[in-house]
This record gives sequence, C-alpha cells and structure tokens, in this order.
Amino acid sequence: MNFDLDEDHRMLRDLVRRFVDDHLNPLEAGVLEREAAGGAAALTKEETEKVDAVSRELGLWGLDAPEDVGGADLPHVAMVAVNEELGRSITNYTLPPDSPNLRMMMATVTEQQRVAYLAPYVAGETVSAIGISEPGAGADPSGMLTSAVRDGDDWVLNGRKIWISKADYADFTIVMAVTDKEKGGRGGMSAFLVDQDTPGFNVLRKIPMLGGQSTFEIALDDVRVPGWKLLGTEGQGFAPMQVRLGTRRCEMAAWSIGMAQRALEMMIEYAPQRKTFGVPLSERQTIQNWIADAHTRIHAARLMTYDCAWKMDQGRDVRTEISMIKAYATEMAWEVVDRAMQTFGAMGMTRELPLHMMASKIRTMRIYDGPTEVHQWVVARNLLGSRR
Repeated sequence: MNFDLDEDHRMLRDLVRRFVDDHLNPLEAGVLEREAAGGAAALTKEETEKVDAVSRELGLWGLDAPEDVGGADLPHVAMVAVNEELGRSITNYTLPPDSPNLRMMMATVTEQQRVAYLAPYVAGETVSAIGISEPGAGADPSGMLTSAVRDGDDWVLNGRKIWISKADYADFTIVMAVTDKEKGGRGGMSAFLVDQDTPGFNVLRKIPMLGGQSTFEIALDDVRVPGWKLLGTEGQGFAPMQVRLGTRRCEMAAWSIGMAQRALEMMIEYAPQRKTFGVPLSERQTIQNWIADAHTRIHAARLMTYDCAWKMDQGRDVRTEISMIKAYATEMAWEVVDRAMQTFGAMGMTRELPLHMMASKIRTMRIYDGPTEVHQWVVARNLLGSRR
C-alpha cells in the first residue's frame, strides 16, 4: 500500500500551494472588506482577470479535462491535492473549468456537443451552471417536476429550478428534467444543454446566502431545446448526474480538509502568543486537546478522501465512500473552525479574520449536495441492504 502521491502530483500540489499563497491569499483582505460592507464575497472583475492570467500561465486550466480538447486528463487523486490547497484560501476562485459539470459532460457528450460545448468549456471560453434542485424537491430527485416533452425534433421544457450558482451569467445550464413520468428517476430523467439566451429561460430571483454568496431560482417556460442538445441518452440522466454530484462531493471533502488545516495552523500560531491569567493558551489542556483532535481528524478525513478518489479512478462503485467523506469532512471542518474561533475569543467573532468566512462556507456545504443526515442514511441503507 502506497499512501504517497506520485511525484508529478506532488509537484502539482506544491505549485497550487504557491499559487494560493502568492495570488489568492493576498486578495483575502479585499474580499473580507467587501463582505463586511454587505457586498459579495467575490473577486472584482479586474482581480479575476489577473488571477486567470496567472493560473493559465502556470498551466492550471483544464487539469482533469480530456487531452483531446486541451486538458491534462489528471485523475481524481490529483484533484484532491489541488482542491485541498484551494480550500486553504477564502478567496473564492475556481480553476477553469468547473470539474463536476466537466465530468458529467465528459461521460455523455456527442461529437457535436464536444465541439460546441465541451471544448470551449475546457478552454475557459464559457461558464456553466446546473439545475437539479427544485422548490420542494431538494435532496430527493424522485420529487422532480420539471418536464421535457418531445415536439418534433425538439424538446420543450417547463418547470422551476432553485439554488443554482452562476445562473445569472452562465453561458449554458445543464437542466435535469423528467422525460417519462412513470419511470421518474429510474429511467425517466434526462439532461439538457440550455443556452442562457434561450427564450423562456428566466432568472426569477437572486437568493443571498451565508458568507456573501448567492444562488438563483430560474423558471423554464416552454423552453425549446433542439434535439441534439439532449445530454446523454434519453431517460438515463440519473447516472451521469451522480458522476457530477460525486465529483462535487469529493471536492467539498478536499476543500473542508484545506479549511480545517488552515484553521488548525492559525490555532497553533496563536495559542502560544495569547495568555489568559498569566498562562499561554498553548499550555491549557482544552486547547491542546482541540489541536490534537483537529490534527487527528484532518488526517483521517484526508486518508478517507484519497481512498475514495483512488477508487473513483479505478472505476469502482464509491456510493458509500462518497457519502462517508462528504458527511465526515464537512462536519469535521465545522467543528475545527468553530474551535479555532473559540480559541481566538472576541477576535474570532470579527470579520477581520477569515474564520467566519470558512464557517459560512462549511455551514452551507453541510447542506449543499445532500445534507449530512441524508448521506448518513445512504451509508446505513447501503450497509443494511448488503446484509439482507
């Protein structure tokens, strides 16, 4: 058993770490200031353009995209290392293209879609979003009501989608819809590529979220989609959607590890400096226990996540492992960051430190892509089902 990354992947991890330290972390002060003033916790257009130029020059675009469209075709294991390093910064930046939608498209695109959608996406020329959740149908896709009905060579989509990131500026959205009501999620769900400017595709409202982020609700009112924009096989959209969700959940675990590691490092640096009643915090047993526990649980989460990613690269069934790491890593990071805030006392409650941004991001991730309780249920169901 080898628990070390390949040399190429270690070099990539170190490169991303330097990129984060040199180009993302210096922008945190501006992000914190804008968020504290009630604005978005995001980079400005000018900042994004500069960071894009640097990351592209460093060869950090298209890391896990296919080589035939300009990518590096890196495995999930390498991307865990990349995303852990990205998680160490509260500067919200995605290395183009966004891996979850990329992986879903890689598993499904036709040659026409590869040229029209996948290649420009990998090149960073387009931005994508995905519409899965609906009002009243979040973690349970069987409750999906958005429909797609054939009309000649086209499809006509009707319904509502909610909690969509980037819906206001994405060039296209992958929309999940029911094409056979009787079969539902088991043979009756399909995916469609819907361009932003398609008539009937309407962004209804912006929904402010924790941490200065936003999602959106959209309406699909008689949205006509050409037949060739059906993504994958009709009625077989559930499996590719799970590829997308699995990729995101693995990302979330890696981000959580990165944030927890950053919070732990802050505790280790601060505890010897701060004295209470004449004694450094680093000599208080409670603080020592918190630090030891954080280090142990981060290590456990990291090993679990690499194990899951390795199995994904082997093409194995990782439904149980995906739910385990998504639940464990986010809950672990939540507690580590909370204890870091407690360690810093009143300073930990300010918007001058990155801890509150970490806490907000982790709090949403405990819900996004399936609440912790749902993933625990999935693990238990899989284990109990295998014993029946």
